[in-house]
Amino acid sequence: MKKIHVLPTVILILLTAISCSKLEEDPASALVSEQYYLNQDQAIAAVTGTYRKLYETGQSLYNSLLQIGVEMATDDYEAGPRARNAHVRALSNLTHDASNDRMEQLWKQSYDAINASNVNIAKISVLSASQIDPTLQQRVINEAKFLRALHYFNLVRWFGPVPLVTSPVESLSPQELYVAKATEDAVYGLIIADLKSASALPNYKSYSESDKGRATAGAAKSLLAKVYLTRGDWANAKLLAKEVIDKEGYALFQDFADVFNTGEKNGIEHIFSAQFKGNSGYQGNSLASRSAPADIPGINGDYADALHSEGGLYKSFATHDKRLSVTFTTGMVSPIDGKYYALNKPQFSKYYDETVVGNQGQSSKNTPIIRYAEVLLIFAEAENELNGPTLEARNAINAVRRRAGIDEVSVTETKDAFRELVFEERRKELVYEYQRWFDLVRRGATYYVAKLKAAGKTNASARHIHFPTPQRELNLNPNLSQHPDWINR
Repeated sequence: MKKIHVLPTVILILLTAISCSKLEEDPASALVSEQYYLNQDQAIAAVTGTYRKLYETGQSLYNSLLQIGVEMATDDYEAGPRARNAHVRALSNLTHDASNDRMEQLWKQSYDAINASNVNIAKISVLSASQIDPTLQQRVINEAKFLRALHYFNLVRWFGPVPLVTSPVESLSPQELYVAKATEDAVYGLIIADLKSASALPNYKSYSESDKGRATAGAAKSLLAKVYLTRGDWANAKLLAKEVIDKEGYALFQDFADVFNTGEKNGIEHIFSAQFKGNSGYQGNSLASRSAPADIPGINGDYADALHSEGGLYKSFATHDKRLSVTFTTGMVSPIDGKYYALNKPQFSKYYDETVVGNQGQSSKNTPIIRYAEVLLIFAEAENELNGPTLEARNAINAVRRRAGIDEVSVTETKDAFRELVFEERRKELVYEYQRWFDLVRRGATYYVAKLKAAGKTNASARHIHFPTPQRELNLNPNLSQHPDWINR
């Protein structure tokens, strides 16, 4: 693969990538300090810092940015009463364009994180055995590759062809900064290669308590199965999902509520999650606040994310579905006055943290990025595409449905009907976990537009299965071009 360098949008992070570095002022010289990656502790700390880019405070990727920047453009969500930002409301109404600031942040923060992984890989790879234990060295390199793959997987699904950056910035020369877009196949090639390398990571059970939440072999294999599923490579998706099911030691919690129980964080179902710790230096999960109401004493929510009023998500659940009361709430008891307040309509409730009084932006509940229930559904979908709704496929989806307390899928389903059942099961199981937009668009423009228009979002069109390349990036980089779907829009 050709060695290329980072985009103009990521230059700013060079000043903060290694907080204790003293950077050279000569723009032609190396921009990454040689004074930090000197030993094992520093290598581990650097990679640990890169995990933080998933969920840093504020509107970071897995701390509300994917919600307001991506999931608003689905049939499940709409901008709530207190979502006053015009860019967010445009996404909800599907009137956004290349100037949308959420698109800029999705692009910028993803490349920021990719650059951090590139720096980690490059600097840790050259450490000697006297500086770092070789086994640990390979582990943290593979963790960095896992994170790089995750961010590229998001980028290529959002924007289509994107620049492929595989090494840290070494100078500010135009030929190194102005990188053209790579093909989607090339981007997926890097993703798959990185995840294959990361599949050599340890099993999650081998990690100490202090290392819980780091990438593992199961996380790499699960994400790779999802990559193959997205690409329509059913055979490899089934193979990887089956390997996770049979060999990695995960299982479903018996009670769906335990998936979002702070006492069960990083438990047997959690394959990889964004880690949050409320009331600890503002490291909390702001998703709880975004969906919580603002007019109940002691709740102090934003009420910025709402169920789409015409989408039918809440009503699509059976009344006896055990996920219903965990996923949504129709009323709350005030922690201040002890009174029950009924809500005008159901609201998202997965991340509401009862242990937090006041600011729900400090929820300690993790956001799942991939969990075991999804691996079962990946297997069910891939097996159906290969062989129809076989017993194996039905067993996988029925494991999820049994826990939810709903009827199992019968033997009478056709291949097409079973496919739709899997997608609806994903919709219900993974509500508010940043999955719906990806699921809609991987079925293609016709499917996406039909679902959005059925939900009342009449502005939906074929171009919305991609986001436009941010105008800021086009202005900065003369070698970038707009996605064909968004030219002259």
